[in-house]
Amino acid sequence: MNQLAEHIKSIVVISDVQLEKLCNRFVEKHFYKKEHVLHITNPVNEVYFTVKGCVRTYVHDLNGVEHNITFSMEDWWFGDLQSFIKKTPASFTIQALEDLTVLAISRDNWNVLLKEIPEFVEYTCVLFRNTLFSHENRILQNLSYTAEERYRYFLESYPNLSQRISQKHIASY
Repeated sequence: MNQLAEHIKSIVVISDVQLEKLCNRFVEKHFYKKEHVLHITNPVNEVYFTVKGCVRTYVHDLNGVEHNITFSMEDWWFGDLQSFIKKTPASFTIQALEDLTVLAISRDNWNVLLKEIPEFVEYTCVLFRNTLFSHENRILQNLSYTAEERYRYFLESYPNLSQRISQKHIASY
């Protein structure tokens, strides 16, 4: 929980009492390398904070080809946020690329925190804003950059991540 607490404190000012209440709503979970955390069309009841390891979020196109949408590593959040909030089946599949330790929070606990801890609202606003910016940049790159430019940008932006995942997965991204 220390890793999550430090991440939250790096983004918002929060008392130790509120931080403890917040962290107590999370459950530690473990997944093995290549294990699926979430399958497309399954119900989405949790989102995850990565403590250790790396995951990929991907979809299959109509021809069955996999396309990686995002990668997440330590101190990053992941999950199918739209499905989590709207209570719809998953739109993505998420797979551990390494042995994985996460802190999971259920939809019910997430909603309790939104009601009870104003700092959590502020924290999630920053997370959502950053996610939106990231997705906008990704769309811009896909529409405007060559494959080589996208690859160079990926290597520059995520030098540690590029050492942890296969070239096949980076190419699919």
